[in-house]
Amino acid sequence: MQLPSSLFISHGGGPLPLLGDSGHVEMVSCLQGIAATIPKPDALVVVSAHWEEKMPTITAGRFPTLIYDYYGFPPESYDIRYPCAGDPSLAADIYRMLGNWGIAAHLDEERGFDHGVFVPLKIMYPEADVPCVQLSLVNSLDASLHINIGSALQGLKKQNVLVIGSGFSFHNLKAFFAPDSAESRQLNHSFEKWLCDVCGGDQYLEEERRDLLIGWENAPGARFCHPREEHLLPLHVCYGLSQTRCTERFELTVMNRASSMYLW
Repeated sequence: MQLPSSLFISHGGGPLPLLGDSGHVEMVSCLQGIAATIPKPDALVVVSAHWEEKMPTITAGRFPTLIYDYYGFPPESYDIRYPCAGDPSLAADIYRMLGNWGIAAHLDEERGFDHGVFVPLKIMYPEADVPCVQLSLVNSLDASLHINIGSALQGLKKQNVLVIGSGFSFHNLKAFFAPDSAESRQLNHSFEKWLCDVCGGDQYLEEERRDLLIGWENAPGARFCHPREEHLLPLHVCYGLSQTRCTERFELTVMNRASSMYLW
């Protein structure tokens, strides 16, 4: 079996997936199942919703630390360890690939991995034996730019590298903690249906699929599900890398909200 090129995941709420939280049982099981099914990559590139810079920025350190970028959780949340190695050579490759597409980038030898990286990777690859590089979002949050960033990374397909877009297909923090209602369920499910259809439907030409993803905020329920789009844009990078409909969709419930993941 050939290694897929990219995977968009919903990474859940802070460290809760690692603390046995009942709202993340399906998510944890899904991530474990995906990792067990696909070939083990030689390296990982993770685009996390929790890192934004003026230009695409790439971790280039040999042994990145962990950034506990969440607040108000139990003490054990800040003792989580994931001693995954970095990959400076892969970081340099990514830097060159982006430059070849006319996309200015930056190498950062100091930054560590945020929880959008180490939480899902600890679930998928608990031995921390696959080197990883993290790639930032661009803080303009321009959807077409993030598709282009993915397109620039197509050379990674030859290197047995898996690109993971770590975000959340539903990310309305107020709604997570508000009482459920018929209206909120309808908006959540309407956007999920649209996203599953666009990412997996075979009725679109690729130009149409790209245009729909660029214009995502016109989808039903879009701004309810994503008041701010940083948790959706890792999906755009994944699509840009593959430029085709996904090969597999995973529909699940996370924190009592319909959510989805996509494998290309």
